[in-house]
Amino acid sequence: MTDQPLHRLYLHYRELPMSLRVLYTGALIILGMGYMFAIVYLFGSHSGRDGNPMTMSVEDIVIAYSGSSEGTRLETALKGPMAGMLPGNEIGQIIGWVQRGADKSEYEEEVRPVLEKRCNACHDGSNPHLPNLDGYENLMEVVVLDTGTDVFTLVRVSHIHLFGLTFIFFIVGLIFSHAYVRPVWLKCTVVATPFVCIALDVSSWYFTKLFSPMAWLVLLSGAFLGISFAFMWVVSMYQMWFGAVPLAVAERSADSDKIVVG
Repeated sequence: MTDQPLHRLYLHYRELPMSLRVLYTGALIILGMGYMFAIVYLFGSHSGRDGNPMTMSVEDIVIAYSGSSEGTRLETALKGPMAGMLPGNEIGQIIGWVQRGADKSEYEEEVRPVLEKRCNACHDGSNPHLPNLDGYENLMEVVVLDTGTDVFTLVRVSHIHLFGLTFIFFIVGLIFSHAYVRPVWLKCTVVATPFVCIALDVSSWYFTKLFSPMAWLVLLSGAFLGISFAFMWVVSMYQMWFGAVPLAVAERSADSDKIVVG
């Protein structure tokens, strides 16, 4: 059904004050920029764990959350999120040292100078959320089998993710609620989709630690999250400034002269 009557509380963008439309537009532009930077960061922090830095695969997700049986935490980091922080020859030098048995004398001669030059500015123990690489004993704590992101870190990231994305999609959904989309069930589905995806996305991090094929759910929920954001953003901006006033809105507003041109 595409001829459902307008709800008495519904207002189309063109029935809103110009100042409110400008406010909505500014919020959408900044949130859109933020979403694009988030995608770039997500790609940079997850891609390359499987050895291919050009794509983000299901295997990258599996390694990120449940770990890799083929290497240590240090090797996984150097091949993945930290790959761009060191030249390739220095990465190979550290990985080779690990694979030869992580000898302490060799560490002092070959590995420690590289870490002091490239890594210790951030990994000096001052940040509790980053591993401390200052000294042989501290380094050996990450020269262990990679078991993925620990549960405490997942919990910390989860609450940030849940609160932050809820606020973002509440704002975008509120703006999108002024769009004229028929049938109404489709509009409601678009508004609800991000919140379902957020719940599935965060939940699937924990499931992936237990059952690696659940990594597909991480990718799919993230993809649908992005699609719903893009759809609401484009439809809202188009109807706000470029699209024609829907006939049902124009007929309702004809007598009351509510439509503000521009």
